[in-house]
Amino acid sequence: MNFTVLIPARLGSTRLPGKVLLDVAGLPMIEQVRRRGLESGAERVVVAADDPQIVERIRDFGGEALLTSTAHRCGSERLAEAARRLGLADDEIVVNLQGDEPGMDPALIRAVAEILAPASAPVATVAVPIRTAAELLDPHAVKVALAEDGRALYFSRAPIPWRREDFPPASAAMPSPGSHWRHLGLYAYRHAFLQTYAAWPPTALEELEALEQLRILEHGYSILVHRAPQAPVAGVDTAEDLERVRRSFAAHPLSAAVPEPSLGYP
Repeated sequence: MNFTVLIPARLGSTRLPGKVLLDVAGLPMIEQVRRRGLESGAERVVVAADDPQIVERIRDFGGEALLTSTAHRCGSERLAEAARRLGLADDEIVVNLQGDEPGMDPALIRAVAEILAPASAPVATVAVPIRTAAELLDPHAVKVALAEDGRALYFSRAPIPWRREDFPPASAAMPSPGSHWRHLGLYAYRHAFLQTYAAWPPTALEELEALEQLRILEHGYSILVHRAPQAPVAGVDTAEDLERVRRSFAAHPLSAAVPEPSLGYP
């Protein structure tokens, strides 16, 4: 199965400026992310950056990168520009891999593309089980309610679904096994739909929850959800996150992450 991984990368992160160029196990973070994309078996992996410094660093390692507009409001708009410029076919599957996920499991990247390939839905994403009350109540942990056929019914920062008997939510309330799922920000799109989606203005629920994927549901389209047994190493938003990821790489070196010399790497 052929698919393309596109990695949106922005230099001006609010909480950790320049984070995509910070060192993770001897490489810039964005290069570690790109290598996860290569390990997934993608036909092509391209970084879509908003700053020439990112493009130059990726090219230093023999990788492919595009300098995109600084006016994009979100990663999907940046991806849409990159996909247009790459001349991808309408039915090409494009995986959106975030530029601050150096510990993403390559198997998940492939899985989200594979679940979309035979389906009629235009988008797929990933969820993992929620196992603690703290995670269920955390507004930074995005929850997804699922239909029996694996489609997303709704995404929320609130603890959904919620048993009527347990309302209002209490910090001690434990999630029922298998009933609560956390959404991971890994997506696969069909290219033609990505262009349509990125052109839509923000919608009411999207702005209320600050969740871009709700724009798709509000327009009446389906999102398939691949249910993974466990989450990969979490991404990087803060300096504390960066140290956690560095410790994870130090404890579990990704020796297989270094591509063969034939790919143009040092």
